[in-house]
Amino acid sequence: MSSSGDIVHGFDTGRLAAYLEREIDGFQGPLAATKFADGQSNPTFLIATPRTKYVLRRKPPGELLASAHAVDREYRVLKALEGTDVPVAKAYHLCTDDSVIGSWFYVMEYMQGRVFWDPRLPELSRSDRGRVYDEMNRVLAAIHGVDVEAAGLADFGKPGNYFARQISRWTKQYRASETTHIDDMERLIEWLPVHVPPDDGRVSFIHGDYRLDNMMFAADRIRVIAVFDWELSTLGHPIADLAYQCMQWRFRHDWTVRGLAGSDFRTLGIPTEDEYRAAYCARTGLDFGADWPFYMAFSLFRLAAICQGVKKRALDGNASSDRAMGVGAMAAPLAEIGWSVVG
Repeated sequence: MSSSGDIVHGFDTGRLAAYLEREIDGFQGPLAATKFADGQSNPTFLIATPRTKYVLRRKPPGELLASAHAVDREYRVLKALEGTDVPVAKAYHLCTDDSVIGSWFYVMEYMQGRVFWDPRLPELSRSDRGRVYDEMNRVLAAIHGVDVEAAGLADFGKPGNYFARQISRWTKQYRASETTHIDDMERLIEWLPVHVPPDDGRVSFIHGDYRLDNMMFAADRIRVIAVFDWELSTLGHPIADLAYQCMQWRFRHDWTVRGLAGSDFRTLGIPTEDEYRAAYCARTGLDFGADWPFYMAFSLFRLAAICQGVKKRALDGNASSDRAMGVGAMAAPLAEIGWSVVG
């Protein structure tokens, strides 16, 4: 059994090691904890032991917004997706005892591969860039194809129109973290609820934060080996996930979260937004019809609200990433683009 350890990142590594030795088969301390630099919501740590490595995701310390930082939902998703066509890291243990490290956390497999942060993929060849986007498209379709009954996720969302629920939720979250007045957010908050497309009854398991840097590719081939950051996953409309990822084509490349706006897609070998959407629809048989501007405006509004929450946590001293203020500064320009789509 491990002895008392150092206080690192606000928790006792010895106490954590002793706890994990009891709860995870084969875990043996002592351990060293190193915080990953990225991750805007739930602080994420590399847990290294003499034998192997793990990853720990925890709720941040301090006062939190209601329903935010749901590491228990993330853990449930990872367990549910084991054995499906969706690549995920193996989840080992969920701890809901705040006394261990000060907040809930879970431990999962440490995976080695490549994470691409720049959507223009400068480190890859032209042909490999196209394959990366096709692989992302394939995995997105696989997520939406999950049999929620078989995976035990049939109760993972609420009934009713997904977009109406989400607009209400993120308006409340935005108000709870609002630090300054943003005219375009006010316009979107007024416009979106009265322009929700008719509910077509389609319900899928959705990721909620599906983007390039939330997945890991194999080191030696263009294949996704794990999708991460399932905190915002739920049951909802699959087009919401597609529109969320397609925002990347609207972002500027010099933003904190880099985008593809103004890129020479043909030279890069990267599909345009229209081509990416068309590939998804061909894979799934779905059609977004004439309502794409609504879906895009909704996605931009939702991300603006998320960024505002990141800014509020940074101002309160609870941000989990050094980039938090840069991400928070995106709220206003995201709202501006969102309103320009429909205003």
